[in-house]
Amino acid sequence: MKNLLQILILMCFVAINAQTQTLHLADSLYLHGNYTKAIEAYKNHKNQDEVYDKIAKAYIALGNYDEALINYENSLKKNPKDALTLFDYGKLLTRVKKHKEALEVFYKLIDIDYRNPNYHYESGLVMQKLGDSTSQNRFRTAFDLDNTHQKTIFQIAKHHLTKRHHKVVDRYIDIGLSTYANNKELISLKAQNFYWKEDYGNAAKWFEKLLELNESSQFIHEKLSFCYDRVYEPEKAIEHQLIALKFDPKNATNLFILGQLYQDIDDFKNAEKYYKESLALLDKPLDAEYIKLAGVYSRQKKYKESIDAYKKAIDENPKNERAHFLSIYVKDQYYEDIDARIKLFENFNNRFPQSKFKTLVNYKIDELKKEKFMKTD
Repeated sequence: MKNLLQILILMCFVAINAQTQTLHLADSLYLHGNYTKAIEAYKNHKNQDEVYDKIAKAYIALGNYDEALINYENSLKKNPKDALTLFDYGKLLTRVKKHKEALEVFYKLIDIDYRNPNYHYESGLVMQKLGDSTSQNRFRTAFDLDNTHQKTIFQIAKHHLTKRHHKVVDRYIDIGLSTYANNKELISLKAQNFYWKEDYGNAAKWFEKLLELNESSQFIHEKLSFCYDRVYEPEKAIEHQLIALKFDPKNATNLFILGQLYQDIDDFKNAEKYYKESLALLDKPLDAEYIKLAGVYSRQKKYKESIDAYKKAIDENPKNERAHFLSIYVKDQYYEDIDARIKLFENFNNRFPQSKFKTLVNYKIDELKKEKFMKTD
């Protein structure tokens, strides 16, 4: 009898040891990224309730979210108030856009531990997805519980930035940066806050900080270009506009802006180049853009090309009075026949009898008639 008892104890020990080894093997496979093998090992574990959450995590790592959800749900049947599993389950529901179900999970977690700021933060994110305007209440509660919570600070500051509450934005961002000076998201908001206050010098400084942190994007360089243009640093404005174009070489708006920047420094050759590239891409009424190009041609004394560009502007918008007016002024410089030049301005008056340019046109007609009279004498 004694020997039988010893054998039974030994068999139980061997069985327990085998299950422990199976679990250790599965954990090791998971840690080394061999997720499919890990799942197979976990499924060989005798007590499945003990490993459902582990199987779920392995499925997440493989990108199989449906199986992950099933295993989290199986785990929660046994332990419905397991906060760690509930939290992971809620985040996965959010990832697969089951927002209402996710919010229910985070509300359960808040009931379990109201003072955990992450539960309020995650519920706030889900409420945003659901279009719930009270999501800020959850973020403020998270901040009250932990005023170093960087992600919460970002959400609050971003909200106030959209409302243009500039002082509030600065207050929250400064709190966040006091504990994490290199938080790129907060630095970006700081730069944008200065930008919307039209403090372009300080905006540029904070956008430059992002570059120092190896954060480079089309958005950053576009904003830097605009800021430097506003603080009269055209070379830097051009430099950043060129970098912005590297992210999207076919961006017609940025090509056109670059043309304007070159025109501002009287580099008409490059202005012409980028205006033409922009116009080739734009799919909208282009009268304003062709007027810009025509002006660049005119400054280079390329009068024929300028006249052609004004003609295209007028074709785009026949009612554009300014295009007609500038066109005849270029033709006046290009044509030699004085009668033809007088006729240009008279035709303009006939077409636009109430024009804001009428005084200038009449003055030009008088000047040309005097010139004709002097030549006749």
